[in-house]
Amino acid sequence: MAPQPQAPPSEPLPLRFWIAALVAFVNAVGFTMIIPLIYPYALQFGLSDFQASLLTTAYALAQFLGTPILGRLSDRVGRKPLLVVSLLGTVAANVMAAFATTAALLYGARLLDGITGGNTSIAQAVVGDITTPEQRPRAYGIFGALFRLGFVAGPPLSYGAQLVPPLPGLTPLGMGFLLSALMALLATGLCLFLLPETLATCCEKFRLSWRDFGLGRMAQSMGDPRFGRTFWLTFFSGFTFTIFTFAFQPFFINVLGQSPQNLAIMFAVFGVIGFATQVFGLEPLRRQFSLVTILAATLAARGLLFLLMPAFPNLIAFGLITIAFSAVNSFPMPMIDALLSLKSGPQEQGEVLGTNASYLSMSNALGPATAGLLVSVGYGLPFWVSGSLTLLTAGFALTLEAPATLK
Repeated sequence: MAPQPQAPPSEPLPLRFWIAALVAFVNAVGFTMIIPLIYPYALQFGLSDFQASLLTTAYALAQFLGTPILGRLSDRVGRKPLLVVSLLGTVAANVMAAFATTAALLYGARLLDGITGGNTSIAQAVVGDITTPEQRPRAYGIFGALFRLGFVAGPPLSYGAQLVPPLPGLTPLGMGFLLSALMALLATGLCLFLLPETLATCCEKFRLSWRDFGLGRMAQSMGDPRFGRTFWLTFFSGFTFTIFTFAFQPFFINVLGQSPQNLAIMFAVFGVIGFATQVFGLEPLRRQFSLVTILAATLAARGLLFLLMPAFPNLIAFGLITIAFSAVNSFPMPMIDALLSLKSGPQEQGEVLGTNASYLSMSNALGPATAGLLVSVGYGLPFWVSGSLTLLTAGFALTLEAPATLK
């Protein structure tokens, strides 16, 4: 049988891809705007440190449950309506948080944002719908880079929102939530007016069964012969990374003696480097190596850099190591998304990517709590643990089977 022709690597990505990526970018800006607001906002409601941490846990657990449901529905009803519903959920949640008068309303807002927080996985399914197998790794790399760029832009906007005179009934921190809601509303408008439906066999009538809400499917996915290992890889990768992201901050401030302002600058530099490496580094690597090889190698590099960070507790050495880390760290998740998209059909991509996002949400809920326990023993211990586990994760990645189209 003659081999099927593939699109050349230089083939331009379709306009619909750039619209979906722009939606993801705007949504990422809005999401990261509230990250520096949640803890001080919780203190305004008289919550303890532990109670404040439950706001993040509530969001991650709700997202863990809700994202696969939205993904399955997008495979049946269509990408566009579910993407709009998800974005509107974020708008409503952030408005609710901005005007909250009790802690219960604040918790409710975080739960609502989490349960409707499947917009990124649905946008990823859009990318899978409209790109060829050969284009897909590059498309997911650029998509991830723009999403990461949104993480760079969000915190400065959050800071700026607090400087604006607050509207009646709002605090300066509440203004940050309100501006985040406006960003999600902008993303909704882009989706409504510029993004056509991309699911070729769309669309069935809306239907929702109890099976969509059950955890049985999640349990089955753990042993799925096509996707199970990749789902577990997402969990292990996310778990070890979120241990680092929590531990990085007290180490930078308490061990290296730096200020929170310098920490914000460091995060912005990491975001810029990660964006650049995803845009300019992914495609040359993909032409030379398989997706699985790139994935395993960058995870191994991430693990080694985790181990090196506490070994050189001075600012220059730590800065150089973490700059290298920010470059290699930009590859694993786009590679995982590309692997899942290439292995799944058009009628299941939304569910598959949504399930994968749930594994990531589960890791996001467990990683910071684990890091908090490790930091209480010593500032360097989380790096040793996350580095060792990441090296094991890299070895696990080598057991994955590359898609036949891109071996």
